[in-house]
Amino acid sequence: MKPLGTGDSIRLGPYRLLGVLGEGGMGKVYVGQDNAGTVAAVKVLRPELAHDTGLAQRFVREALAAQAVRSPGVAAVLGAHTEGGRPWIATEFLAGPTLEQIVERHGPLDDTTLRALAGSLARTLRDVHAAGFIHRDLKPPNIVLTSEGPRLIDFGIARPEHGLTLTTTGQIPVTPGYGAPEQVLGHRVTPAADVFSLGAVLVYAATGHRAFEGMHVAAVQYEVVHGEPRWHGLSPEQHALVAPCLAKDVAGRPTPEQIATAFALSKKAGAVWKRGPVAEAIKEREREARNLTAPLLPTTETGKGPSRRRLLTGFAAGGAVLAASGITTAWWLSRGSGSDRRRNDVFSYPPAAKTPSARLLSADQGDYIVGHPPKPLWTATEASSSKSPAPLVVRDVVIVGNSVMGVVALNVIDGKRRWSAPEMRMTSRYLSLSDRLLVAADDHGTLHTFVPATGEPKWTAKADVDMLLTADADAVYLLTKDHRLRAVGRADAKIRWTVRLPEDFSKTLLPRSVADRGRLVVTTSTGHAMAVNTRNGRTEWTARHLAKDRYLFPAARNGIVYLNGTTFTARRISDGKQLWAHSEQAYYDHSDEEWSRPSIYGDVVYSVACDSEGYGFPVGLDVRSGKQRWHAGIAVNNNDFPILLQGNGVWFLDPGVRPTVTTTETMNNGHEVWSYDLTGTADDVSFAAAGNRVFTVSGGTVHALPVF
Repeated sequence: MKPLGTGDSIRLGPYRLLGVLGEGGMGKVYVGQDNAGTVAAVKVLRPELAHDTGLAQRFVREALAAQAVRSPGVAAVLGAHTEGGRPWIATEFLAGPTLEQIVERHGPLDDTTLRALAGSLARTLRDVHAAGFIHRDLKPPNIVLTSEGPRLIDFGIARPEHGLTLTTTGQIPVTPGYGAPEQVLGHRVTPAADVFSLGAVLVYAATGHRAFEGMHVAAVQYEVVHGEPRWHGLSPEQHALVAPCLAKDVAGRPTPEQIATAFALSKKAGAVWKRGPVAEAIKEREREARNLTAPLLPTTETGKGPSRRRLLTGFAAGGAVLAASGITTAWWLSRGSGSDRRRNDVFSYPPAAKTPSARLLSADQGDYIVGHPPKPLWTATEASSSKSPAPLVVRDVVIVGNSVMGVVALNVIDGKRRWSAPEMRMTSRYLSLSDRLLVAADDHGTLHTFVPATGEPKWTAKADVDMLLTADADAVYLLTKDHRLRAVGRADAKIRWTVRLPEDFSKTLLPRSVADRGRLVVTTSTGHAMAVNTRNGRTEWTARHLAKDRYLFPAARNGIVYLNGTTFTARRISDGKQLWAHSEQAYYDHSDEEWSRPSIYGDVVYSVACDSEGYGFPVGLDVRSGKQRWHAGIAVNNNDFPILLQGNGVWFLDPGVRPTVTTTETMNNGHEVWSYDLTGTADDVSFAAAGNRVFTVSGGTVHALPVF
């Protein structure tokens, strides 16, 4: 929120303008208030553009479209003036975060919230289409979440169902990755285009990533027209519901009414906007907005309200997300005094940073020769230590451990050190909290959190930490120094619960735990697994003696936990019921091979079936049936390092006599593309991947490797 500046009007129609919410290429959005005290978002065309006939007509279309649509899912139009002078539209003042902000800050939506979102948006599109309009720009920033449900904003390029997408200047007014193929190609647009956009929105809401991505706009648009959506992260049920929306052929897409029916929940589905993590975020924004706008409302005719300067200062320091007419502005609330203000500050942090993706290499363009690895993107010597956990990539930084500098953040682009926290005990591990915070522990067992991009410290919690295990949207889970399991709330830094572990778990717990659908699954070096309820720490089920010679690691998604061991199994995470099992026999003696650590990408879970010497061929199993869908064309000595997918390759770390990182094609029986030799030994090598880069740590040196 900014004060009015030179050239800004004081009044438009019945609205006294109080400040600027945001601005774009066509106009500005102001906060306005009429004589009755009604607060509105007032969108106005820039004065220098008012005489542009084409832009003025587009602005008029927006006003007409927004006024014509009668739907509870659309921000209501309170008034409009489109004749002469400066055209303006006054819309309902919405307080609440956008879908994009919710996903960036809190991660993907759970299945119930996703279904409620899909059903609500589908019904809104039905109303929009019934009024004879097509929205044409459905995307996460244009969806505001309120306690009454999602609201669709910005009818800036909405038009009746006729004509082409291309404008008179040849531009395509569509957001890359969300516009339908026919919009990208400039063909005739029908209501089915909004359905395609809805499908792309639901993929983002369910997974946290876009359905279509590329290195530049043209690459994204090519994927929309010709490529396959990025389905990984969707459950089989979600995929079945969303996939038809993203059909390339217009005729293959369902209607909004069919979508609403398919995603239908009980009549209590609307409660997701009133209870739960997403609802809490909405309530926080609405509460802050009420606090900011309440002084605007007159109390008595002679009552003296706050000064204009004081009001704008309050807005500028405020924390509400106010959205209207497609322009959104966010700022953090810092109110109160003394300890209250300091406490609010430590629980206020910026959105997750954007991930800077590297360019994918192409053999066809001469970037590399198959069998000959290209040079690393960068190298950071002595940046890490032999006892460091595996590198952790958090958007624009890669986190490593150093015996002198503690926890260190390196820039993913050039490897330069961003910040370090020497007091942190790196051997207790570190975790990402929705990519918005990094959590680590010091020698005293106190939890510390930092903004990953800058190292700014945030909340702390005395928790007697010995080892960090994992985190979900609600809590951080850890092992205490006296071998108890503990949960610390992310919203208040308070200990939620502490429970004692069974004797055969307490001193053999492994650091790689998972949390999903209200269950925390922990495993031991002796082959046992146990699931506890994340609300109270109560044990829900146990499974013992699953592994013999290899460490037992869980991987979980969509209510299913996958466990390696003597047999690779998929179990329902709520009660441990086995859904399927897969086994392999060694070629030379027909003994059962033992599986290594699982990794999930999309609808495939990857692992290595190892013989008694530790060698095996990496395979990919269908997450639903356990049937083999992929097989690598090379054998690796897998010592429980994860299998990584990045770019167009599958990556393995083979500790061997001389550690190497090898990549193959993602196609079945894919052959080796190249292999990097690492320094160090099997005990001090590790790797991770993100943003079209693979990060390796060996002998204290961090390498960033390119990806094809």
